[in-house]
Amino acid sequence: MPRSNAPRRPVGRPPVTSREQILTAARALIDEYGWEKLTVRRLASEIGVGTTTLYSHVRDKEDLLFLLIYEYAEQIPHPELPDEPRERITTAAVAIHDGLAAWPWAAEVLTTDGFIARLGDSFLWLVETILAGVVDAGCPREQAVRIFRSIWYYTVGEILVRAHTRRRKMDEQDPTCLNPYFGNADGPLRHSHLAAIADRWAALAGQDTFAQGLRAFVDGLLAQCLTQTPGAPDAGAS
Repeated sequence: MPRSNAPRRPVGRPPVTSREQILTAARALIDEYGWEKLTVRRLASEIGVGTTTLYSHVRDKEDLLFLLIYEYAEQIPHPELPDEPRERITTAAVAIHDGLAAWPWAAEVLTTDGFIARLGDSFLWLVETILAGVVDAGCPREQAVRIFRSIWYYTVGEILVRAHTRRRKMDEQDPTCLNPYFGNADGPLRHSHLAAIADRWAALAGQDTFAQGLRAFVDGLLAQCLTQTPGAPDAGAS
């Protein structure tokens, strides 16, 4: 019987040849086990290739994580920006918050200063919008960097606190606890304010007040900047 000249198909899983395949597998591992347990070796095993093959696509775990974040950030929609500088700052910061809130592990990875240099144009557009809003409000660029950093810390902190709170399973049925946050908070009189609000604390703390707090925070940061900037417009002016 004559041999066929057609090329033989490889047995088993096909080799990884694209970044998209790598990132898809990495996302699946993160969703199942968390980003902390993601390793290049584990990813290579999951895909069915050697670690050497994978290292030809990514340098290390950090590089892999930033590739994932870069791809995700490019999908964050650009909001329509208002004319007023304060509102522009707030709108851009809310867009960053809402984008990362859906992927809180990314916010945790981005808690290292200098992360901006690793991000793409879509995310940098939002950063640029905040910086430009601060400058248009009358602050120098040096202060704009400090204000952005403060907004970033507030934003990431809110995301991580909520994400970690969701992971933690509190026993709300414990009869010895007035509230799982404080235990038997109505005991000592020195905690009278906590005792008075303890039964409503979880509901109140669970409310989404990010945008409201952000506006107050931005107003305070700009007011502080403008009082320290010679020749700046009145801090109360719109």
